[in-house]
Amino acid sequence: MFNSWRYDFSMEIKTANFVTSSSEYTQCPPADKPEYAFIGRSNVGKSSLINMITNFGKLAKISGKPGKTQLINHFLINEQWYLVDLPGYGFAKVSKTQKEQFEPMIKNYIVNRENLTSMMVLIDSRLPPQPIDLSFINWLGEVEIPFALVFTKADKQSVNKTQASVAAFKKKILEDWEVLPPYFVTSASSKTGREELLQYIGEINKQI
Repeated sequence: MFNSWRYDFSMEIKTANFVTSSSEYTQCPPADKPEYAFIGRSNVGKSSLINMITNFGKLAKISGKPGKTQLINHFLINEQWYLVDLPGYGFAKVSKTQKEQFEPMIKNYIVNRENLTSMMVLIDSRLPPQPIDLSFINWLGEVEIPFALVFTKADKQSVNKTQASVAAFKKKILEDWEVLPPYFVTSASSKTGREELLQYIGEINKQI
């Protein structure tokens, strides 16, 4: 494991640098810092959210074509912790061969990456609970990986609709879970949820 005592964690993001892209977890950087991986159904707004959180507008590449992220992308934040951009799951318009490569690549990373501190599972707040999201969340529970839910695109609809959508998702989760995971409502446009999400990451880092 890593020695977290060396680092003075701060919520102010001063530096955010791309480190490397990997096709296998064994190619990832040394596992010597806390690591937070962002994942979600294709077209959930992951790249926009990452850019909003870090406040570096071009850190993660944004594309109109779902499934653009096809590798494990590591970004070093404040020289202290890693933000990881994972390929999306679901309906990305990629070949069958690529999809077959993505699934084991993602699962191997999640199960074997020893410094993976938490998964950030992105959920489109405009949609009713999607089976593929629920299935992925339940799998994380089975392999005992800590995670938080990050509802995206809250600015695309009214506050009432977002609240209703989040409530419906929470109700659906409680059909299989006894306790709700941490969750955040975000908007890449208005930066809603940025401070709360960064505070969550910072608090975990301090406790490691």
